[in-house]
Amino acid sequence: MGSLISKFLCKYTVIVKTGDHQGAGTDANIYVLLVNAAGKRSQEIHLDLKWHNDFKAGSTNKFPVKDLADFGDIAELELWRTKRSADKWYVEWIKVKGCKKEYVFPMHRWIKPEIKMKFQEHDSVLPQFDRFPQQRKQELEEKRKAYAFAPASDGLPSQVKEFPDTESFSNDYEIFHSVKGEMSILDRLIQLFQFGIVTSAIKDKIDGTILGLTTGRWESLDDLGNLYKGSYPVPKGMHRWRSDVEFGKQRLVDCNPGVIQLCTHIPENFGVTNEMLGDLLEGLTIESAIEKKRLFIVDYKLLKDLPTTDPLKTVCSPIALFYLQNDAKLMPVAIQLFQDKSDDNPVFLSSDHEYTWMLAKMWFNNADASYHQSASHLGMTHLLVESIAAATHSFMSPSHPLFRLMAPHFLYLIAINKLAIESLVNEGGWVDLVMAIGRIGMFEIVKRRFKTWRMDIDGNFPKELESRGVSDPGVLPNYHFRDDGLLMWHAISEYVNAVVHKCYDTSDKISKDHELQGWRKALSSPVTDGGCNIQSIPGDDSFKNPQEIAETVTSIIFNSSVMHAAVNFGQYDNYGFPPHYPAKIEGQPPKNKDPKTEDDILEALPDKQATLDIMEVTKVLSEKGTNGLGDFEVDYLFDPVGTEAAKKFKDGLKNHGKTINERNNDRYEKYTYLHPTEIPNAISI
Repeated sequence: MGSLISKFLCKYTVIVKTGDHQGAGTDANIYVLLVNAAGKRSQEIHLDLKWHNDFKAGSTNKFPVKDLADFGDIAELELWRTKRSADKWYVEWIKVKGCKKEYVFPMHRWIKPEIKMKFQEHDSVLPQFDRFPQQRKQELEEKRKAYAFAPASDGLPSQVKEFPDTESFSNDYEIFHSVKGEMSILDRLIQLFQFGIVTSAIKDKIDGTILGLTTGRWESLDDLGNLYKGSYPVPKGMHRWRSDVEFGKQRLVDCNPGVIQLCTHIPENFGVTNEMLGDLLEGLTIESAIEKKRLFIVDYKLLKDLPTTDPLKTVCSPIALFYLQNDAKLMPVAIQLFQDKSDDNPVFLSSDHEYTWMLAKMWFNNADASYHQSASHLGMTHLLVESIAAATHSFMSPSHPLFRLMAPHFLYLIAINKLAIESLVNEGGWVDLVMAIGRIGMFEIVKRRFKTWRMDIDGNFPKELESRGVSDPGVLPNYHFRDDGLLMWHAISEYVNAVVHKCYDTSDKISKDHELQGWRKALSSPVTDGGCNIQSIPGDDSFKNPQEIAETVTSIIFNSSVMHAAVNFGQYDNYGFPPHYPAKIEGQPPKNKDPKTEDDILEALPDKQATLDIMEVTKVLSEKGTNGLGDFEVDYLFDPVGTEAAKKFKDGLKNHGKTINERNNDRYEKYTYLHPTEIPNAISI
């Protein structure tokens, strides 16, 4: 008798999480209907709490349910709403809590009025096993229209044609709110872009004694140094820009660490000789240094004959040679500023006059910065991943296990790209104002790099390191970007493989998954055929095995999180002191090795206004406003396979974080950009 009574006393509760997208709440009447494992259907349940404003954006509401005694396991849920003016409703998930179990129905969808939607428990299912194939097909067709994509210009990665509502910043996103009473990151960015970067409010933050110094040109390096007061911390580069040791370290641990290569031969167009280098190689010849794997090179032939927004601005296409000393310091020894050998294109040496060598390094770093912002940062993280995100939304249902795996790593990406393209890389915007290349040069660099970028090499971190000859710590020590990045790559790979191999435990599940194969085709197809034109997706013309799928997804998540962190968060420490890493450089590169002076350095620097513009934007862009890797802002994985994999992923990241902490204890300087707590899940800034 007791057990019978307990069944009838059992109460159910329906819990609804409304998303916190802008405009996600609703005042409509909401109804659900439950279906148990035996096919029994409940009555229609009106979800309503009297005298309470339900379903506000970002809210979680609980609704007690009567007359569901002994209903059994819940297998399906039906959901619908009435029409209420023009409002919308975005639902993250619905949970039904019974006596012994909680049933979860993830949704992550806008719910249209007067259309009944049906969901399976966990909502993570391959298309061939979905109980509601027609609903899934229709929904995907609508998403394909919403996320239609194409390049903004020939040769660029694709972007969405129109901004989808689902991609707006959330109301509760930390970047939107004040921190300790200060203006939020996003609000500051919007203010910067709307009011010409350096506003009176920003100038007011600068110490009053130097307000009068914020126009005109810099009169001395001390004059520039006085700027870093109040809200502007001293960038690390301020104390490093003269040092060859620090110039070498820039290739390994600063904001563009993925370019340096092992030198296996001297290019024919590089005019460096043994006679020039003298004792700079510690008694070795160029040939013996190459044989011993002690020479490294950065060759910016991609920048040759680069068009710029201002035709009067020159951007070098340099080649630089670095030597690994016996004390494991990577030292620059030779820089040629242009690709073609000529009398007015000398090879500058670290043994040259102090300021002559400094000026050569500044022009090299201007080229490096141009490549960094264009290819390493904007092109091969922001824009490339947006094209992948658009294709994923267009060809994978929100119910697809791989969509749920990747979705946290697309969060706010399209929104931040929209803001950046409209206000940073727009005509006359920040890039035109403070970068030598301007927007024309920036987009040209993106086009040139995208044309050569391959997912199976450039998108596969271990293979990419091997392709540059720098995968061995014994060959190139103190390459913290490589060492910490590999920890993150393997953690993501294990996480992805756990999900992929469970989902695709037989080959026919791969071949019959039309969403998966359509997605792969979209990624690799030319833009003329409606694709993303990404080269060398693993597999031939289709996915044949789980490993090919896992490599692709691992590449996407790594690029969306780890790689972006590596090239983004060091911006202020590098760009913030222009002599260290000049985004813009005035005048013309030196054409001879005549001695230079500090005045020559000052004449090459951007003026005070441009310096402030660079400082303010790179400072904001270097700040972090979202959770660390694995600590997802929005949960998409609720099925047993996904939740188990995510738990192991998070536990593994904690261990890797401890490993990096231990490494940092022994490092000359801590490298924190790739600590898992410092890596955002997505490109959201």
